[in-house]
Amino acid sequence: MNFGPALQSIVGVRSSIPEDAFTAATLGTRREGSGVVIRDNGLVLTIGYLITEAEDVWLTTQTGRVVPAHALAYDQETGFGLVQALDRLDLPAMEFGAATQVEIGDPVVLADGIGQVVQASIVAKQEFAGYWEYLLDEAIFTAPAHPAWGGAALIGADGRLLGIGSLHLQMGRGEEISEVNMIVPIDLLPPILNDLLARGGADKPPRPWLGAFSAERNGDVVVMSVAEGGPAAQAGMRPGDIISDVRDGEIDGLADFYRKLWASGPAGSEVPIRVVRNGRETWLRVKSADRGSFLRKPHLQ
Repeated sequence: MNFGPALQSIVGVRSSIPEDAFTAATLGTRREGSGVVIRDNGLVLTIGYLITEAEDVWLTTQTGRVVPAHALAYDQETGFGLVQALDRLDLPAMEFGAATQVEIGDPVVLADGIGQVVQASIVAKQEFAGYWEYLLDEAIFTAPAHPAWGGAALIGADGRLLGIGSLHLQMGRGEEISEVNMIVPIDLLPPILNDLLARGGADKPPRPWLGAFSAERNGDVVVMSVAEGGPAAQAGMRPGDIISDVRDGEIDGLADFYRKLWASGPAGSEVPIRVVRNGRETWLRVKSADRGSFLRKPHLQ
């Protein structure tokens, strides 16, 4: 595997977030992970939760040099974040591969900004629904898991970038439970990259957002918690509620819930949702919102 030259393009990412930021309570005010230089001018691709609402960002090269940076963009649909170095990194850009062309069983490496490299293989390519109103049609899953996955680079046998590390999960394969990493495929970036650079986000209407953190249990969508001050909380949704219908459509799992929610109208529209609470059904009318309106925005430079 020819991944050696690519490792120098990976940097450490450290950010500071104001204590009163919307995501401070859930994601913390000090966040650390990795990123990948994707342009020679010091543009770095990372996972968005590392830099959401960041007021200070610092990049650290493999040689230990620390460079100030700016949180440039965050795309909520893919989860990608962009950081611009404010001083010379003098690092090469890693070339993009094609995540659609890799197959289950292919050898890969997942590498972070402090030089930790895990030789792994692709164990799955499938739909992923996250509890924070997030959905990928085809995420990449690798094993064994990397201990510092956030923003780590998934590199193919040709040394090209296949995706960015997002999560550490457990995945059942038969009777075995494996520790895996979920990777956001790099193929999702080129269609929105110019928008992210010019606008700080994709040039499309924002999806309706509820602020309901939900999980799928035996086919039911169960509310685990609600964002304080968010649309779901304001409408009276509670932890333990089972979401059964959106508008006139019965939902079939978490991914189907998100698709029906996003198809129900633009952000800001009222969404009728039927929940089962303590064995009784009730309808809630949730005035959805643009999630981005709750977040501190990156300042374009």
